[in-house]
Amino acid sequence: MEVKNNAQRSYNEVLIEDGFYVLKFQNEQDLNVGYSREINKKFIQFHFCLKGKGTFSFNQGTYSLNVTEENSLLLYNTQLDLPLNLKLAPKSSIVSVVMTLRKFHSLFTAEADYIPFLSTDNKEKKYYAQEPFSPSIAVILSQIINYNLHPSIKALYIKGKIYELIALYFNRSPNADIEQCPYLADEENVKKIKLAKEIILDRMAEPPTLPELASEIGLSLKRLKEGFKQIYGDTVYGFLFDHKMEYARKMLETGQFNVNEVGLKVGYSTASHFISAFKKKYSTTPKKYLTTLI
Repeated sequence: MEVKNNAQRSYNEVLIEDGFYVLKFQNEQDLNVGYSREINKKFIQFHFCLKGKGTFSFNQGTYSLNVTEENSLLLYNTQLDLPLNLKLAPKSSIVSVVMTLRKFHSLFTAEADYIPFLSTDNKEKKYYAQEPFSPSIAVILSQIINYNLHPSIKALYIKGKIYELIALYFNRSPNADIEQCPYLADEENVKKIKLAKEIILDRMAEPPTLPELASEIGLSLKRLKEGFKQIYGDTVYGFLFDHKMEYARKMLETGQFNVNEVGLKVGYSTASHFISAFKKKYSTTPKKYLTTLI
């Protein structure tokens, strides 16, 4: 496993099996971030954009393909190496699965004719496919990015999720979401969970209670809590807390607001409560944080 991190960008590579990798890219910065990795023509590439947008460039930048939020990109070319050159937009995340054709064939030995680019006609051709992915895949991608497990079982967890991801990618059953995702039975429920996120961010200074939020979006409290955790990898208020602290940090950096004003903006009635929350998130007080920027 290879990990490259800072506070606002990360790249994580996990070896699933020989010839089979998963790559995770996250960019929380306000600028584009570039990533590159050698990938030769023996490999098939699956790219899933969970959030934001990414651009893959080829032939020294003379040709590019975009993958946008909730869309996938499949790349395969038996005649040409396709090294990964990714420009990831701000506030974006992508999960990529890279495996050799031999490994991929082993997953579908009895079903090769079911996979379009493994048919006899396409065996020696390049194959690109861009298409939206299902809500159940979005949930799995969130779990892959946001998991919080004991180190001893992380590799096993990721391996299981990647196999599930590939299976759902090629599952064309119209009932796939209902069968695979018991808490988010259809796309409408996913939309409701996303609406819940928008509501709490819009009203972060005075957010609704969980029962009020569940009632407003039309889901049971249980489905709201479990669905939110599946999609965003955190509890409703845990997600909101991180957003409020990030929002507060950026306000402080402008130099236009004092600590009390920032605290009020994100919902803290006293400066002391805001300072305690900020310190919990960043392990320093707002005042000391500002001194590090000078």
